[in-house]
Amino acid sequence: MDENKKDKVLGCLFGQAVGDALGMGAEFLNKQEVREKYPNGLRHYSDIRYSIYRKMHPGDYTDDTEMMECIVYSLIKERRFNLMDIAQYFRRWLEYGPSDAGLLTVEVLRNPSYRYDPLGVSKSVWENSERTQAGNGGVMRTSVVGVLKGDVEEMAADVCRLTHYDPRCVGSSVIVSLAIHNLIYNNYTMGVEDIVQVGKKYDDRIEEYVKLATNPNIEVLQLDEHGSRGYTLKAMAAALWALWHPTNFVEGLVTIVNEGGDADTNGAPAGAVLGARFGYDAIPAEYTEGLNNYKDLKSNFMELLTIIQ
Repeated sequence: MDENKKDKVLGCLFGQAVGDALGMGAEFLNKQEVREKYPNGLRHYSDIRYSIYRKMHPGDYTDDTEMMECIVYSLIKERRFNLMDIAQYFRRWLEYGPSDAGLLTVEVLRNPSYRYDPLGVSKSVWENSERTQAGNGGVMRTSVVGVLKGDVEEMAADVCRLTHYDPRCVGSSVIVSLAIHNLIYNNYTMGVEDIVQVGKKYDDRIEEYVKLATNPNIEVLQLDEHGSRGYTLKAMAAALWALWHPTNFVEGLVTIVNEGGDADTNGAPAGAVLGARFGYDAIPAEYTEGLNNYKDLKSNFMELLTIIQ
């Protein structure tokens, strides 16, 4: 793997963690509340004065990146993609008692049958909800699949389905992973029609949010809209907005997290896309090295590079 691709891979992985960690400071605030708490804008970890998590501190990241780490741990251990092994990492992660986990994720992972039939449990939980649950807990973690070689679409779809079976969740996870993969390995930015066609394979409702993301005015995404802040297509749209509009990593990420809503889970996939676009070297050190788990993250990400070369 050449140095440019390595830079983009590390940019994607760290971009996810940085977007998660910065977005944590605005999570579930509406845009006006973000302005009130951060009159000069939320730009630095040191700005963070608010978190819905009592034990979180500036520079910490949340379940978005912790679940991405589970995928990384499995890839390092197995030296290949192993869906069942990833499922067991997810299950054990929940058992260790993370600071936060989505309600659907908890319901799926705590099912006694999950150990043996994770996809079956996930599908059953979704069906029992009358097929209405389309939270962003799948798309928030699948950026790492985009850095892999092989059938990225199938891998991203399966990793999403480990907890989120709705086709909107699956389609949004696939789209973000494919966008990242194309940036890294093909130096190609997927266009609107490329992504619309991918989305149509999963759910027709995806197209509306793809097209909303073509507007350079991020306000049209209504990321802080009450009642839909945790919607998977909102997080996907934030990532696509990051794919098409910002001219640098910092301004792109800061713009997204200051919109409020589920800001860490919008920031995670958007940060991953921005990192894959602009590379690790374009992310200021205050963001990467300011992560409270920076050394361990870098060690694991560097180990992952040796596997995917």
